[in-house]
Amino acid sequence: MMLLIDAGNTRVKWALAADGAAPGTWSATGAVAHAGLDALASDWAGATRVLVSNVAGPALAERIAALLPAQAQVEWFASTPQRAGVTNGYREPAQLGCDRFAAAIGARALAPDQDLIVATCGTATTVDAVRADGYFIGGMILPGLALMAASLARNTAQLPQVDAGALPPLFGDNTQDAILSGLLSAQAGAIERAVAGLGGAFCIVSGGAGLHIAPALKVAHQMVDNIVLVGLHAAATGSTGDMRC
Repeated sequence: MMLLIDAGNTRVKWALAADGAAPGTWSATGAVAHAGLDALASDWAGATRVLVSNVAGPALAERIAALLPAQAQVEWFASTPQRAGVTNGYREPAQLGCDRFAAAIGARALAPDQDLIVATCGTATTVDAVRADGYFIGGMILPGLALMAASLARNTAQLPQVDAGALPPLFGDNTQDAILSGLLSAQAGAIERAVAGLGGAFCIVSGGAGLHIAPALKVAHQMVDNIVLVGLHAAATGSTGDMRC
């Protein structure tokens, strides 16, 4: 059994995959805040191979390592010049966030031979471009939806903290809707600009905030629950074939 772990800045997402399963086909999956990590030891106990993407720092890596089964073969996923059909075009390939590299691999596994925009919407929003031949061009990093909302509330005297809800009108007739429309327009605008910049590329959206951002998009897109885990699975199996969900 293979264990895939996506350790982000806010949550740890994981999946268990049987040997030979296609990327994105999992026997169990879950997500916890960092504070709840210790409860996962029993869920992970049967894994014989582990692939971890960690962007949350060495302290969390140590906590994860302490929970992994002693018998498991463990790989800490890192960005490399090439893997699973994706060529890393970053000026310094190792400096590309490993989660972004995994997401690019996952997107190509789901939709090969297409120009792709991969928008992962979490604590930060990353919007990355992958050519049809598998070349990772580069991308954008911007504050995530919640970070934008918190910054606006913290740095202004009279504007409230807002939480994402139903899609507001473009021109809000009250302060909460006006703020939310601005936040969503900023996020969606970055994604739409990237799609246009790659000639109308196919867009994959993932991440917890993606559920709020996707309805604001004016471009065709597909929601994928956790594109990083899909990418880790594809990287582990070396898969580059068509597994469109």
